[in-house]
Amino acid sequence: MITPDQAATFERCMAVGGVALFGADTVYGLACDPGNDEAVRRLYAIKRRRPDRPAAVMFFSRELALAALPEVGPRTVAGLEALLPGGVTVLLPNPLRRYPLACGPDPDAPLGLRVPALGPAAAGLAAVRWPVLQSSANLSGEPEARRLEDVAAVVRDDVDLVLDAGELAGRASTVIDLRRYEDDGHWEIVREGAVSPGCVEAALGALG
Repeated sequence: MITPDQAATFERCMAVGGVALFGADTVYGLACDPGNDEAVRRLYAIKRRRPDRPAAVMFFSRELALAALPEVGPRTVAGLEALLPGGVTVLLPNPLRRYPLACGPDPDAPLGLRVPALGPAAAGLAAVRWPVLQSSANLSGEPEARRLEDVAAVVRDDVDLVLDAGELAGRASTVIDLRRYEDDGHWEIVREGAVSPGCVEAALGALG
């Protein structure tokens, strides 16, 4: 179980450029400060992942996420309120180029946004006030980890902090493209995952 004291240690790890291994709601992930070039480079190196691949930015409350993205329009805000927190990654237009280290080299790339639905074992993370760059804690191309012991030893050995949230759902987040949602209500599932298409349709369809 992740305690408030451990969550405070997690924040300090982010502040000094560390990389943490942690559990939230879907699968185990790696996290670092999204504005720290060296920390982001280390996270990608730990995963053995190409540095030009995008990652998500995770907030630990929906309110903090919305406050950090004041340019998001009202229709999209309603969509985010219907979907988050939850086991989804939402792709948003990013004209202000926020969190560029998470978005890769393409200047027109979307921002991937995560707000996890924290279960009891990870509830301490709700106290974290700052966003993190987040990616699954598997070696690139390998299966995601639902338990801490499922994370490859080379990954566990290379991080600065490990937070155990017990056994998670074990399926990566559903990726939903909302880049056109503000203009015409269009949305698309890019990757099926923890949240079923039917649940996504029910949440967004209820908005009319």
